[in-house]
Amino acid sequence: MTTDATPPAPSPPTLGVLLAGGLARRMGGGDKGMRPLGGATILARVIARLTPQCDGLVLNANGDAARFAATGLPVVADSVPGFAGPLAGILAGLDWAAANRPEIVWVVSVPTDSPFLPRSLVAGLHRARLEAAVPLACARSGGQPHPVVGLWPVGLREDLRRALTIEGERKIDRWTARHGIAFADWPVVPADPFFNANTPEELAEAEALLARFPDL
Repeated sequence: MTTDATPPAPSPPTLGVLLAGGLARRMGGGDKGMRPLGGATILARVIARLTPQCDGLVLNANGDAARFAATGLPVVADSVPGFAGPLAGILAGLDWAAANRPEIVWVVSVPTDSPFLPRSLVAGLHRARLEAAVPLACARSGGQPHPVVGLWPVGLREDLRRALTIEGERKIDRWTARHGIAFADWPVVPADPFFNANTPEELAEAEALLARFPDL
């Protein structure tokens, strides 16, 4: 079980990919990450949490990239058309890393609607995949896997591209099962670090959690 109190081990250089390519239907449309939470946007909280853990961040989003200009991050759109889901955003991040940061061979992906991500996320995922001797790792809390919160080797990007464009694969867990995936576990107290603010009600719940546990 990994916690934020666990001393982080040195991790290989890892690029963070912030997934904002969804349609946010349950939030009424727009960019979920731009919703305010505790005096900042959810996206700003995700950026602040991932920046110390990563060797650079990119934002995966479709449509007008200018709406994210204030972040100062590179914005990369899906290369697979038709809102093909999180795997398309992960592929976009892997492609960006290969083209722009060839020295980086690992990418970590996170959604932009999870404001309480662990400070030990990247180290915990690397530890899990090393201990299991598999190429992929996924976060898990309270026994619940979070397939979008994962660690991906850039070397598998062509296999992922083939799965998306030729096989029509859209399920993360089906694709990762082909290669072997480890699970890195986190506790769910005082709150689940992978809490998603998908709806207005969940955003209100996140506000209440933050008011009760400011260190989240």
